[in-house]
Amino acid sequence: MFRKILHRAVLFLRGLDLYLVCLISSKLTYIKTWFLEIQIGKGVLFYGLPDLVCSSQSKVKLGNNCTFRSYYKSNLIGINRRCMISTHNNAKLIIGSNCGFSGTVIGCFSEIIIESNVKCGANTLITDGDWHFNDVRSSPPRPIYIEENVWIGVNVIVLKGVRIGRNSVIGAGSVVTKNIPSNVIAAGNPCRVIKKITHFDNA
Repeated sequence: MFRKILHRAVLFLRGLDLYLVCLISSKLTYIKTWFLEIQIGKGVLFYGLPDLVCSSQSKVKLGNNCTFRSYYKSNLIGINRRCMISTHNNAKLIIGSNCGFSGTVIGCFSEIIIESNVKCGANTLITDGDWHFNDVRSSPPRPIYIEENVWIGVNVIVLKGVRIGRNSVIGAGSVVTKNIPSNVIAAGNPCRVIKKITHFDNA
């Protein structure tokens, strides 16, 4: 009996901790997004403070009911960094509604479009540029399009110039360097289609 009570108390304290972190982090981040002129939808939640570094010449829009998890306790698969969004010069970053991010880093130099209902697992990276543009081995940024209802697994890297089709799943630890069609499971380095998802054929 005592063990059950103790277990419930631990769960209650964990829930209270997450609630307070979300409440405080969301209010502080909303203030920061206002200063940075980031368009933010209704019901967006922040568990822990994300790192937002956005050029005044860029456009950033976050859709309704998105969740950003930067607090290490907010995702039990393990978050090893805060969410980070950086936009540069005339970049455009558009995130649709009902998307979730856990320790996700998004670096936007050109254009990144993430449609609605996209899940990004812990410690994912999405970037449309090479970052070291003064290096002769670099090439110009190229847009990234992630269509609706895509599930990106833990530790996935999505690189420039790719489109991931709707409903597709990207397996954990993959590196996406080329387009992935809709309704498939893909994984690997480089990421390749493994099998088709038939559940959405008649959707």
